[in-house]
Amino acid sequence: MIGYETEEQQVQAIKQFWKDNGMAIIAGAIIGLGLLWGWRFYNDSQVIAKEEASAAYNASLESFVDDGNKEGLAAFVAEKSDTGYAPLAAMILAQRAVQDEDYENAKMHLKTAISQDSTIADIARIRLANVHLQMNEKDEALAVLNSLESTSFENQVEELRGDTLLAMGDFDGAQNAYTIAMAQMPNNPTLKMKRDNIAFAKTQEIGGNVE
Repeated sequence: MIGYETEEQQVQAIKQFWKDNGMAIIAGAIIGLGLLWGWRFYNDSQVIAKEEASAAYNASLESFVDDGNKEGLAAFVAEKSDTGYAPLAAMILAQRAVQDEDYENAKMHLKTAISQDSTIADIARIRLANVHLQMNEKDEALAVLNSLESTSFENQVEELRGDTLLAMGDFDGAQNAYTIAMAQMPNNPTLKMKRDNIAFAKTQEIGGNVE
């Protein structure tokens, strides 16, 4: 199953969001590494005021993360739902929920992130599909994967699709998905192992049917 971290893609997506909106650039390694913060200052007084507000949001969010304060983060999401910070906090809450094996809350927080920020929505969708698969909700996982709007994460999506189809007993579909993923990552040993294992399993199944 694919890892829950996609830091490089998250960093680029979040950076682009803040560039497009003329505000501070947020670089985030949301899963595992937490958040990295950056500010870009301007002489214009109105922009400086926005930067000061941004710094205040950063400080609040960072303190909740450092303290492991899930209640504080949840309140932050509710209060700052009209800012770019709330979806990031929702992603962190989802990660904490997964660590606690609280998958229902993880799904809720990921759906919040999807609805509030199109920039990171596909990252959240991949994670949501992964959570569905953890809960053995295979049809739901496939539906989420099919709803992705970008092709930027094709390798992760196809690997997770392969994992899901394999769990459904669709060997041919899983093998095809892994092959597509391997076109993006030809030297990935995990993908190769998964695909080869399917080929072996299919051989065993055919042999068993012959007997």
